[in-house]
Amino acid sequence: MAYLRRAAVALLATASVLLPVSPTASATASPVLARESFDRLPLGPVTEGRGWTSDASDGTLTVTPATTGHGHELRIRTEGNGRAFLVFPHLAPPGNSFWARMRLRVDAFPTAPDWAHWTLAEASGPDSPTLVRPLGGQYVPTEKHDFYGVGSDLGPTGDWTAWKTSAPATAGKWQCVEFHLDATDNRVTVYFDGVPQPDLTVSTDQHGGTPDPFVFPAFDKLKLGWQLYQADPNPSSYDVRLDDIALSTRRIGGCAA
Repeated sequence: MAYLRRAAVALLATASVLLPVSPTASATASPVLARESFDRLPLGPVTEGRGWTSDASDGTLTVTPATTGHGHELRIRTEGNGRAFLVFPHLAPPGNSFWARMRLRVDAFPTAPDWAHWTLAEASGPDSPTLVRPLGGQYVPTEKHDFYGVGSDLGPTGDWTAWKTSAPATAGKWQCVEFHLDATDNRVTVYFDGVPQPDLTVSTDQHGGTPDPFVFPAFDKLKLGWQLYQADPNPSSYDVRLDDIALSTRRIGGCAA
């Protein structure tokens, strides 16, 4: 009897291999491209995590207790016109389009020199020198304030940051920031705390550079952090906090009040 039971089990196993698999049994691909909350990383200096690495010069990345009292967050600190970025180096978004969401706090924005220019997010690819900056900004001396803007550099449209006075950069405040890079018309859209910022939208023929078309590279890298480009800024150092980062082929949400 034991022999017969073993034979029956073997026969069923063979049949299960030969039977066709239902198309409905295959799992659909997850829309999430990357995610990082920093909660599983140890406290202290950090240069890499799951699916990401770093790029820093006169800057550091440190995992710290969250200022909210729950979990961890990433503290980025730079000196002068240094840089410090968390880098997703193997991005391959379907259709060359993706959404990003993160919680962000900048302790202070520059007040000198005039037109001081800073970047918080930068996407790039190997097929083009174009750097797409879906989140950055500039100190505007005529307004005595910093304003958010979408920008680009090294491509045919030149070096530009399309800052808008309708998007003031407020220091010392947590914001939930989203941006969407849509390759169908090389469009960048930005949201703060779930609210769209239409003035910050740029596209192929509507941007802040030369009359040439603004065209995305084939994205394979996204950098999130801080870089200031001018020497001898005021203040002389910068602290940025990041948390709840997610990249996806769909809008992630979670930013609405």
